[in-house]
Amino acid sequence: MGIVFLANNGASYAFLLAFVIFAVYLSKINFGFFIKGLRPVFWLILFTVALQLLFTPSNNPIWHWGIFTFSKDGLVIAGYIFMRFVLIIFISTLLTLTTTPIEISDSIESILKPLKKVNFPVTQVALMLSIALRFVPLLVDETTKIMDAQRARGVDFGEGGLIKRIKSFVPILIPLFVSSFSIAYDLAIAMESRGYKDGEGRSKYRVLKWEKRDTLTILFMLGLTVILLFLRSY
Repeated sequence: MGIVFLANNGASYAFLLAFVIFAVYLSKINFGFFIKGLRPVFWLILFTVALQLLFTPSNNPIWHWGIFTFSKDGLVIAGYIFMRFVLIIFISTLLTLTTTPIEISDSIESILKPLKKVNFPVTQVALMLSIALRFVPLLVDETTKIMDAQRARGVDFGEGGLIKRIKSFVPILIPLFVSSFSIAYDLAIAMESRGYKDGEGRSKYRVLKWEKRDTLTILFMLGLTVILLFLRSY
């Protein structure tokens, strides 16, 4: 995701897009999952692209009216911004669909281990990340249950204009917060009853080990970065 920001021209974005599509193909995951990942941020992408199209200054505008300017430069930059959004969302979706939350939190804890020398709470941070990742589907399920209960009482979330629709979601927030605190409290009690103490000195069922494919992956990503830097300068 970090090297996406190295791309600054059509060749580099085309190369990154080809790489991401190839990675998606290797994962053998239905491409529809990645398209669904774009839906929650579709309006944000559209808004950002529109800003670039209409407010990018240019010496040779195709169309100009007041503060609005439509130009070839704006069209190119809007295309780059759109590609950047798509690439980042596809890569993050690929990560979450191929890697479990426990593996993600364990790997981050392993990477942050050197910070223990400066008394950084590595174990606690990894635990918070793991719990946060597990809470997302729980909160989605709770939101669905609350919305179904509200619909059974006659609430129509798709009725009226934008402001009315936003107001109709307010009654969902309070029971959702109450349910979230209840789940967190139950989790804290369960951890304390099992003698959990900050994770210090605890053994792991799944122990991370460096393998040959890890070295190959790092070398491959370094090569990818070098190619992008070359395309950037080109």
